[in-house]
Order: sequence, then C-alpha cells, then structure tokens
Amino acid sequence: MKTMDKHQIIDVLREIAELLEIREENVFKIRAYENAARVLEGNPHDLASLISSGDLFELKGIGKHTGKIISELFVHGHSKDYSDLRKGFPDTFFELFRIPGLGGKRIKILYKKFKIKSVAELEKLCKGDKLLDVDGFGRKSQDKILHGIELLHKAKGQFRVDVASAEAEKLLAHLKKEKGIQKIEIAGSLRRHKEIVKDIDILVSAKEPDKIHGAFVKYPSAESVIAHGDTKSSITLQSGINCDLRTVEEKQFPYALLYFTGSKEHNVAIRSLAKKKNIKINEYGLFRGTRNMACRDEAEIFKKLGLHYVPPEARENTGEVELVKKRAFPALVEERDIRGTFHVHSDYSDGVAPLERMVALTERMGLEYVGISDHSQSAKYAGGLEPERLKKQWREIDRLQKKFKIRIFKGTECDILGDGALDYKDPILKEMDFVIGSIHSRFNLPEKEMMARIKRAMDNKYLTFFGHPTGRLILQRESYAVDMPGLIDHAKKTGVVMELNANPHRLDLDWRMCRYAKEKGVPVSINPDAHSEEGLKDIAYGIGIARKGWLEKRDVVNTKPLSEIEKFLKRRR
Repeated sequence: MKTMDKHQIIDVLREIAELLEIREENVFKIRAYENAARVLEGNPHDLASLISSGDLFELKGIGKHTGKIISELFVHGHSKDYSDLRKGFPDTFFELFRIPGLGGKRIKILYKKFKIKSVAELEKLCKGDKLLDVDGFGRKSQDKILHGIELLHKAKGQFRVDVASAEAEKLLAHLKKEKGIQKIEIAGSLRRHKEIVKDIDILVSAKEPDKIHGAFVKYPSAESVIAHGDTKSSITLQSGINCDLRTVEEKQFPYALLYFTGSKEHNVAIRSLAKKKNIKINEYGLFRGTRNMACRDEAEIFKKLGLHYVPPEARENTGEVELVKKRAFPALVEERDIRGTFHVHSDYSDGVAPLERMVALTERMGLEYVGISDHSQSAKYAGGLEPERLKKQWREIDRLQKKFKIRIFKGTECDILGDGALDYKDPILKEMDFVIGSIHSRFNLPEKEMMARIKRAMDNKYLTFFGHPTGRLILQRESYAVDMPGLIDHAKKTGVVMELNANPHRLDLDWRMCRYAKEKGVPVSINPDAHSEEGLKDIAYGIGIARKGWLEKRDVVNTKPLSEIEKFLKRRR
C-alpha cells in the first residue's frame, strides 16, 4: 500500500467530515475532523517527526482517534475507518465534492432527495430543472451549480502551481538518489512559474541514463507508466499529474533546457530570429550549417543569438524577445529583496496560529516588519473582530513589540461592503498603521456597480492596499466582473497599492496585470495572506508571479526597508 503525504491526508480528513455530514453523524465528530485538517494544514513541522516523536497527539485539535487515522494514512496509506466510511458510496460520488461552490451541506440535501451518485447525474437534474422545487435551491443556485460543473470540466487535467511544485520536488529528490547525475532541472511551465500547469517536465544529463529512467518508472507515487524509453519516459502520479523525464548528453543540456522550458510561443520567436541569422536552434544545439556553436548555459545561447538573457518566467512571447534585442532585461525582484510582509492572520480571526507565533516566525525569516491584518467585524464567518476585540489585539501587539525586534504594524483585512464603504468607521481606521480592503461578498454585481463599489473604497484615504483584486480562486472561482486596467488607473489616481496575493489558490493580481501596474507606476505589495505558519512560505509563489509580470525591486513596496515603509504607510493619511 502506498503511503500518503501531509496534503493528501488533509484532503482525506476533510472528506471524512463531509461524508459524516451526509450521514448526519454527531456534529462534534464532524468538527473533530475539520479541526484536525485545519491544525495539520497550519503546522509547519515535518509530519514524519511529529508522528515518530508522538508530538502529533500533543497538538491542540488533534485527538486520539484523528491522530490514529493520520498516523495510519501516513505510514500505511490506508485507514479502516476511512475505507469503511467510503464503502457506502460509489467512486463517482466523490467527484461531487470537486464542484466549485457546492459544498457538503448541499450535497447532503441532494443526496437525500435524489440519491445522486455522480456529477453526470447532478448535471442532468439541473438541466431538467429538477432542483427548482427543492428547499434552499432555486434558479440562481441551479445555474451556479451548472457553472461549477462547467468549471470542473475545464479544470480537468490542470493543477495549481503549488500542487505541481510539491510533486515535482518529491520526484526530484527521488531521482537525485541515483548516482551519475550530472545535471537535473525542472523545466516546462513550472520553471516559468505559471499559476496553472498541466504536467511536470524534468530534464537530466547523466552518465548512465537507463538507470535514471529505471528509477523514474519505479517511483513509489507513480500510479501508472505511460512510456519507458532510453531518452524519454512518462508516468502518471497518484495525484493525476503526468510527468515526463527526458535525458540528454551533458553538452546538449543548455539547449534542451531552453527548449523544454518553453513556452512554445517563445521558442517559435527565438527560432524565427535565429533563422534570419542563418542559425538553426533546437533541443540538441545551436547550428551554423553543420557546426554546433558550443554554449555552456542558456545565457550564452542568447548571447550568440545577439540577445540579452531572458529569465525563464518571462518566456511567454509577450514582448521579451523584442526587448532583449535592444537592451538587458529588467533585473526582476527576488525573494531576498523582500524586507517585510503584510496580510498576516492570527487566531484572533480565522488563522490557526496565535499572534505571538506568527510574529516569531516572521522574525526568524529575517524580515524587518510584519503587518497583522485579521478580518473586520462583518466577516462573521471568519471570526471578524468587533472594535473591542480589535483593541484587545492592539494591546497584545504593544506587549509583543517590547519582546521582538521585528516591527509589528497594526492593520486589518477590512471588508469592502456592498456600497463601497469600509467595514470600520474612519476613527478606527485612523488608528491603524495600514488597511487592506477586500471583497468577500456580493461577487455577482454587474461590472458597473462593482467598479463603483471598489472605486469608492479606494477613495477612502485610510485604504492602503486593495486585496486580492479580482476575487478569483484558481480552478475554483472566476473573477467577479471588473475592469482591471480601469481599477489600476484609479489606484494611480488615489495612491492605493495593488496587492499581489501570493496564496497559490489566488495569485491575484494576475501576472498579466502586473505588467500594466508597472507601466502605470502603481506600486504592488507581495502579501502571503497567511492563515498559518506554513502560509507565510507562500511569498515564494508571489515572487514567481511578480517575476512573470516583469516586476523589479523598485515596483514592490515591501522591498522597502523599515525606515522607508513607515513613511510610505503615512503618505495618504
């Protein structure tokens, strides 16, 4: 039996809670699994060491029974309790939980009423208007379910960057155990930091490539082997992601890395330019006639084509080739440039870690400042802070400031209400160091109304950042109706910073709009939207998107040192 990793186990715990909900089990039992999933997701420690040391059972929110199931899934990849619970449902039933916006409670109602067993059955019911007479449903909710099913179909075979990255890193570690590897790199859309990827590409040069291919097809997390060859092998992982391994000679590695990184459109532009110089370029070399022009790395390939180097993230044929004909590509922002971070939640609202722990970790990360931004009062679903609790948090921040060197800024993720007003009155907002304004409700407003709503919020002088600007959830929820160039123009006028929300479920501002913000001189802040210690690491995904959007250090406000950011936060007040 194949073992499960931490993320797979979290998914199982949530699935157990949903199945228990459908079977109308005790609510406390359901919450036990929900809490266990939440605690495990927010804990930064290695699961293997937590289990071997027994510390797993010491975590608040992990009980004796849930801890036992977690241990069984991690060690054996199997739990009798979980298997017994699934037995009452066909495999197709579990696809229903992947429909964006449906949720366990509604599935429970539909299962009880129609005994639905698959997405196909639900789609047929919706198209036959069978949900219109069900309590709690109507035309709008039926249309929403149909839209969710459409999104599910579109997302098939696509994976968020964090899911694919985690799988790629584990596979890379497996291959690196083999002797004789000369060079090994992740290529393809992952190397270009696309927010959505379809597969994983790994490139290797090795003295004995057959051994590398042998280890690849025997990878423990491989569900099936698609092909096993001398230079290319393909597998499908248990997660459903297809992986390709290609091996080349060491001298071919730079050309193959350039080629298999892509994008296809970028490669076409490079080949077209090379052809005009009577040069042929492919994955095996750079040829003038029959002579291969030796290159040590990708930078030298670009140089011999008369170009400056283009970073992998920017290879999307969006003007980068024309740019580097004339001058060097901009020096893109790097993770080491980040001096501080905003948009950090604690257990005052819907975060899983206490405030002190979140502050301690940001200090250990070497940051100079951190902005605490728990949810505002209207966000009841997320434990939003009424003014009294908000001021209690401020008093704790004052106490912590004496204990830590890192500067702790007092802020909020403040709901932008339906009419564009902010969720706290101005006298409270005035006392804060910064305010992130975000849309968390009424996503279905027409574009004209949504634009007026957001612009009104931007006009408030206390608004510092516009949070996750399109409201999208990758592969789950599309953007609300909004004219992003128009909002960026208004941000320029008002001095509001556009957030690049680094949570891999969002990655919002989109990288294409980063380019527009840069051109307009609108600053961007790369914020993790961290609800746990683990979530603080998401800054790395934000950096990847910022680099795709050609952002430089000077374009990102949280690259400023503490002395400058303090002045910057006061500039609109």
